Amino acid sequence: MPHSTRPTTLSDYARKLVGQRKPVERISLPQLRIEVLAGLTVALALVPEAVAFAFVAGVEPLVGLYAAFMVGLITALFGGRPGMISGATGALAVVMVALVAQHGVQYLFATVVLMGVLQLLAGVFRLAKFIRMVPHPVMLGFVNGLAIVIFLAQLEQFKMLGENGEKIWMSGMTLWLTLALVAGTMAIIWLSPKITRAVPAPLMAIGLIATLVIVFDLPVPRVGDLASLKGGLPQFAIPDVPFTWETLRIIFPYAIILSAIGLIESLLTLNLVGTMTGKTGGASKESLAQGAANVATGFFGGMGGCAMIGQSMINVKSGGRTRVSGTSAALFLLAFILFASSLIEMIPLAALVGVMFMVVIGTFAWQSFKVLKRVPRSDALVILLVTGVTVAADLAVAVIVGVIVSALVYSWNAASRIRANVRPSESEIGARVYEIEGPLFFGSAGSFIELFKPENDPDTVILDFMHSRVVDHSALQAIEAVAAKYQVAGKRLQLRHLTPDCHRLLSTAGQLMVDHDDDPHYRVAVDYDIKTGRLGGEH
Repeated sequence: MPHSTRPTTLSDYARKLVGQRKPVERISLPQLRIEVLAGLTVALALVPEAVAFAFVAGVEPLVGLYAAFMVGLITALFGGRPGMISGATGALAVVMVALVAQHGVQYLFATVVLMGVLQLLAGVFRLAKFIRMVPHPVMLGFVNGLAIVIFLAQLEQFKMLGENGEKIWMSGMTLWLTLALVAGTMAIIWLSPKITRAVPAPLMAIGLIATLVIVFDLPVPRVGDLASLKGGLPQFAIPDVPFTWETLRIIFPYAIILSAIGLIESLLTLNLVGTMTGKTGGASKESLAQGAANVATGFFGGMGGCAMIGQSMINVKSGGRTRVSGTSAALFLLAFILFASSLIEMIPLAALVGVMFMVVIGTFAWQSFKVLKRVPRSDALVILLVTGVTVAADLAVAVIVGVIVSALVYSWNAASRIRANVRPSESEIGARVYEIEGPLFFGSAGSFIELFKPENDPDTVILDFMHSRVVDHSALQAIEAVAAKYQVAGKRLQLRHLTPDCHRLLSTAGQLMVDHDDDPHYRVAVDYDIKTGRLGGEH
């Protein structure tokens, strides 16, 4: 008996995993400097976003900042795509606001923990692989819609507190100064790479504009006007909620929605960053990292989070390619909270808005305007639909709508391809052969049945499925219906080139099959194995 190399204990399995671990990629000192500076740039851009999303969710600013730190750190260390940035996001915040308003922040923390558990389960069962089912038109719509959402979110920074405590649009000199600083930031980001790449362009722009505002004490809104950033280390605490079925009934629906939105946004961002960096895979690993991050965040007083496309674009375009940049961003953010809050609060919001406007310009798929004229109208409709729903509702709804519409369009097109080439039989005199072409499934079953008029056919008819594919139960029922039509007409029907699965699953028509050596061997989707209790998969 050959010796088995399979691990017999948990420790053996751990040693095997360590032995199979990929070698650590070495980073040169120049690249390390770029990674750290990219992380600093991202951390500066994270501050107003985290604070703003905390306000949207109805929680304290530190709850958003702690989420940005915890989620950002854990996903940077263990996520599926080095260089991708995660933190508190608006897509999650708009769902949280109703929960916080009705039940309080402690229920939010419990929901975030359960959200993380659900994401961990998605990673364990490798459900993230289904992200490959998202068509390219949906991706284009997602990118464009998210770019518009990021742009619209920045417009809030052009508002100030009025005398009544309500936010009003800027006007007068404050507005013109802010617009000038935003334009200056964008100009520096555009020009600086032409001069030097020693410092990431966004970081140089923030530094120069902030210096200008501080030195001349320009009267424009600053980060400190949003909220105080000063705080301590996040403290571990079990959410203060009753451990009852009633609590689960309250938080479970929110956890389902938040976990779905978080995973969809994270996995789509993972694909987008992978396209820019030339990396593939890592979907299940990212799901596990997102889940672990949210479980930890819920126990440390954070509002949860997911991947952030804007900050990820800043990081990648600043040169961040490894886990160092994301880890640095999270640690810089914690340092801001603990030690440098007074300094960060002096940065003008206009500089950060200018950075995000450049992200919008770089994120929006401008080539989609040309694509709309060239692709089929159905694909153009999906692009526009997903873009619109992303802006009007949220990303998860937009992606689901886009996938459903794309699937319906595909089904319609596939259904229209079912046809039959009719010719005399070469082996049987007087017989007629129907060579079926195209997939036979629920969408084409009706058209398939209408192909046959038994009263116009000879006594012997042969249905050849060599160039077709029987996909589902509706297809089997359609074959049964055709067989019944010929049986009622008193005519002989033969079925050729169907799989053994079809033979077993068909009752009336199964007796009419003629076996050949070149019969196909794919499995029908409805094939059910009694012994294993599983549906047969396709080969």
